[in-house]
Amino acid sequence: MIGLNTAAIYILQTIGSLYLLIILLRFVLQLVRADFYNPLSQFAVRATQPLLKPLRRIIPSLFGLDMSSLVLAIIVQLILMALTLLLAYGTTGDPVHLLIWAIIGVTALFLKIFFFALIISVILSWVAPASHNPGAEMVNQICEPMLAPLRKILPNLGGLDISPILAFMVLKLLDMLVINNLAAMSMMPDVLRLLI
Repeated sequence: MIGLNTAAIYILQTIGSLYLLIILLRFVLQLVRADFYNPLSQFAVRATQPLLKPLRRIIPSLFGLDMSSLVLAIIVQLILMALTLLLAYGTTGDPVHLLIWAIIGVTALFLKIFFFALIISVILSWVAPASHNPGAEMVNQICEPMLAPLRKILPNLGGLDISPILAFMVLKLLDMLVINNLAAMSMMPDVLRLLI
């Protein structure tokens, strides 16, 4: 029975996390003003549209951002965490704690999107610097708003761009000092920490 619960938790977290990533990626792409007509942007829009359409009727946009995608990400994370707790411990836990943990989880994934986009961007700059495929363009559009301000404050090293290094450090510090401490302070169970 324990093995079945573990397998169910694994399947649930894998599928749920992938869909959560697509929802949050849609929000990030809108936040950084990425190309809406990029095939990957279109995929994110089509994959999330059925659940976002009814939410848009009740959740207004804010500063030109579709806040319904952010709310949907929190709802999906909350459901995912509640089901994980139910499978692991037989209870869904306190709704207030669940909401706090869901917000922490969505924030952690938000930072991870930028972190992994940076890794992909750095690798592409070495392997295929002139690549113009939709994936590379999307990654660059995610990273550029974060790197451009850093380039202004960092010294020019003769063509060597060290802004990704500083961005990596900032993102990692935010994860270590903010996300991990919030998870600890809110007493997030270990089984849920796998989701952040």
